[in-house]
Amino acid sequence: MGNEGGLVMTLSQIQFELKAPKSQFNKFGHYAYRSNDDILKAAKPLLKKYGDNLSLTDEPVLVGDWHYIKATAKFTDKDGKETTVTGYARESVSKKGMDDSQITGTASSYARKYALNGLFLIDDTKDADTSEYHQQNQQRQTSKPSSKQQGNNLTVNANRYKTLVNKYAKIAGSSFDAVNKDVKGIMESDQSNKQLSKNDYLKKSIGLVESMLKSAKQMQQEEQAG
Repeated sequence: MGNEGGLVMTLSQIQFELKAPKSQFNKFGHYAYRSNDDILKAAKPLLKKYGDNLSLTDEPVLVGDWHYIKATAKFTDKDGKETTVTGYARESVSKKGMDDSQITGTASSYARKYALNGLFLIDDTKDADTSEYHQQNQQRQTSKPSSKQQGNNLTVNANRYKTLVNKYAKIAGSSFDAVNKDVKGIMESDQSNKQLSKNDYLKKSIGLVESMLKSAKQMQQEEQAG
């Protein structure tokens, strides 16, 4: 138990101390953002300070006709205890001026960034819809919901999920059914998801679609910027 507490304490301390500036700038969207390299640059001194390690790995995941990159960020404290967080990004069908390896590399960068964001609790979201969703979650956590409230939350989350899937399908030039099938395929590839309640499974699916939507929007803006 002491080691587990040490892991939580060390990771929490790094989460608190880590400051990753947004050193990149998107000329088309006129906004600053941070890359996974920015996060790693900020994390390395803290990892050295506390004697911890961080590794990043990629795994290609084929869901239907779409290729995704599943990135895993594994944090290991000095006593060997581990915490892992995953992030997903779909490979673009084509991208101006890029070959296949570069397209895969771009998806890997996005997926790793989302995994690092989750590990270090970095809020890199400017999407009003996503912010609204987080606010709804915070409001739900203020008190223990009744059975009726739980039913209402399930309905709210189901509607939220449908809205996000439709948004992603529009950007990706796909359909609701195709994207919904992709999301289910990714969720089912993680055995731990089978232990979740229906509402928790739905909320995790929402988080996955949000990650995919952010990736698609950023890729779209970069493509338009040329």
